[in-house]
Amino acid sequence: MNKAETIDAYIAAFPADIQKLLEKVRKTVQKAAPKAKEVISYGMPAFEQNGKLVYFAGYKNHIGFYPTSSGIANFQKEIQSFKNSKGAIQFPIDKPLPVDLITQIVQFRVAETDQKAALKKTVKKATVKKTAEKNKLADKDFLSTLVAPARRALENNGITTLQKLSKYTEREILTFHGMGPSTMPKLRTALAEKGLAFKK
Repeated sequence: MNKAETIDAYIAAFPADIQKLLEKVRKTVQKAAPKAKEVISYGMPAFEQNGKLVYFAGYKNHIGFYPTSSGIANFQKEIQSFKNSKGAIQFPIDKPLPVDLITQIVQFRVAETDQKAALKKTVKKATVKKTAEKNKLADKDFLSTLVAPARRALENNGITTLQKLSKYTEREILTFHGMGPSTMPKLRTALAEKGLAFKK
């Protein structure tokens, strides 16, 4: 089995006729996916861009092309004249390489992996936003646990979050009109739950 660490080394290990075909596949993929990075994966040349796009490999009688299962499924009609399986297509070495077909499959895979990456990014962004909103809500929620005079006392002094509350000493809070000592344990607990405390 070819144990090359680079695509150049991989191709160099084959006879000249196979080398030409492998290089042609490589150049075709590079042209169809100019931003993709060349790697060796599973002992084969591969290209990745937001995940693996395609793999290819040299054999005695054919060039193996591996565009993942989706690449195969979406080009069933176009690949029917070649020997193929769920994840592979075999291009015979005694026939011209289907450059246009390889290009189309690679472009399809680029669009597919880009779309998945964009979706992942959107979901992550939405999750971060949701968490931030949840925290903000929980932060403001401590006011609803207080009696009206104490709540108004904090709001009138611009204290609407636990973060803001933590910038004051207990003594300062007690000077606010409407704030009584009985409210302090609730405030201490609310701060502690967020890993905060009154200013010393």
